[in-house]
Amino acid sequence: MNTPKSRRSALQSGLRTGTALVAATAFPGLWTSAQAQATWPSKPIRLLVPFAPGGSSEIVARSAANEISKSLGQNVFVENKPGASGNIAMQECAASTDGHTMILGHIGTLAVNPFIFDKLPFDTNRDFRPISLLAKVPSLYVVNADVPAKNLKEFIALAKAKTGQLNYGSAGNGSAGHLAFEYLKMAANIFVLHVPYRGTGPQLTDLLAGRLDAASVGAPAILGHIKSGKLRCIATGTRERLPQLPDVPTVAESGYPGFEMTQWYGLNAPASMPQIAIDKIAEACAKAMRNPQATERLRGDTAQPVGDTPAQYAAFIKTEQERWKQVVARAKIKPD
Repeated sequence: MNTPKSRRSALQSGLRTGTALVAATAFPGLWTSAQAQATWPSKPIRLLVPFAPGGSSEIVARSAANEISKSLGQNVFVENKPGASGNIAMQECAASTDGHTMILGHIGTLAVNPFIFDKLPFDTNRDFRPISLLAKVPSLYVVNADVPAKNLKEFIALAKAKTGQLNYGSAGNGSAGHLAFEYLKMAANIFVLHVPYRGTGPQLTDLLAGRLDAASVGAPAILGHIKSGKLRCIATGTRERLPQLPDVPTVAESGYPGFEMTQWYGLNAPASMPQIAIDKIAEACAKAMRNPQATERLRGDTAQPVGDTPAQYAAFIKTEQERWKQVVARAKIKPD
């Protein structure tokens, strides 16, 4: 029966529906935001790593991906896509519009490449959004076990006695290892030939085989080789000695006060990624970097977990760009 009460109820329901439709039509952003809040992420998230497998980047990326997956309830899968000093992966990420792609940010791709390449197919600051700084990784200066230098002072003396006869490898032009060694060369006024590789893994293969004399590599990737005696750590780029290598002095201790060199890794997204996604991932990063299991695993490899906010990470990137712009200019670093 169509009673006054039922007619009134139907009218109220119609008004509510009409109001919602008007709001959705007049303010589509509110409707989209509400939907995104409820549904993102709606599928697995792809984390691009712009380097070959086998380096510090993979250790940090997989540790973070595992913990972020738990927080977001969606799988975060790591995809290594090396090449062109990280620019291939950066370009792919910048062009992504699926809302579920992000990239492992790095000192090389974010703070160095903008200054060593005359032209990039993307704008590092405009086309990417900072999410969170994940971790800082100490840079270690190592030599093959057959190199007759027990410490940094002896290596520098050897390099000066054999100018141009020693070489060092890196994961590529503009990579953290390249920067770290050029920074040392500048500080010590030595010349050691640079041999760029396509990733840390291939570089380590030749370093362990004795085809390279030296390198600067992130601690997680080589700590095991140092402890096994296959590589000798002659100095660390940290402010203080590492607990894992208490007998190895820092570069600063070895006669170069104020010297410091650490790699760093963060998460960045294409500019197209919605804010709700940025916020959710940043929150998951902070949680991940506080997780005892994750932090213990990273610290065991000498990495320092961070997990900060998008604003803090953006300020950090800006500071690093200002710092390394000067180093690139002084060392005259050029791309491959």
